[in-house]
Amino acid sequence: MNFKKQFMEGLLTKNPVTVQLLGMCSTLAITTSLFNGIGMGLAVTVITICSNILISALRKVIPNQIRIAAYIVIIAGFVTIVDLLLKAFIPALSESLGVFIPLIVVNCMVLGRAEAFASKNGVLASAVDGLCQGIGYTVALVIVCVIRELLGSGTFGGGLLGPGGAGIRIIPEQFPAMQIVMPVGGFLVLGFVIAGNQWLMKRMSSKPKKKERAK
Repeated sequence: MNFKKQFMEGLLTKNPVTVQLLGMCSTLAITTSLFNGIGMGLAVTVITICSNILISALRKVIPNQIRIAAYIVIIAGFVTIVDLLLKAFIPALSESLGVFIPLIVVNCMVLGRAEAFASKNGVLASAVDGLCQGIGYTVALVIVCVIRELLGSGTFGGGLLGPGGAGIRIIPEQFPAMQIVMPVGGFLVLGFVIAGNQWLMKRMSSKPKKKERAK
């Protein structure tokens, strides 16, 4: 197990949102405030870690013919637990995210990690993979949320900061572009974030070549 490699894959080189383009439905739908992004990111991270651990522990017991169905049942169980906990302890977040919490059951990121990693590796490595992929997913959501909220609403920290959770006003009310918080704005912002991620990866990959030439 290489924690540094798994962390960099989840955060940058194999980020579930900006590289693998997984979980696009929730990414585009709920990324209108920082509160939503952090809440959804943490929920998906917890579910991914728990489902990875259980699937890895049962990988030699689950018949290959029904593995996908078994994975979905396991994921659905953890999604139900998280959904009920949010309704009980953070009802504002549960109401804000709405149907997108139950839809984590069919989130391609969670099922993809179960099939690609947890079903082939040990419990500890699978738990670390779930954590790293969840961190990458959360970071991507937060970046999209901050950009869309700032440009579309003119605020920062919606749902968490400011009077009544309205966010801290950064841009005067008459200037924000409301289209940014609409679906078309989600596509535009996500496109720029993906482009930024690709630029950063190319820049990082070119550094070793420059060092070799310098030697």
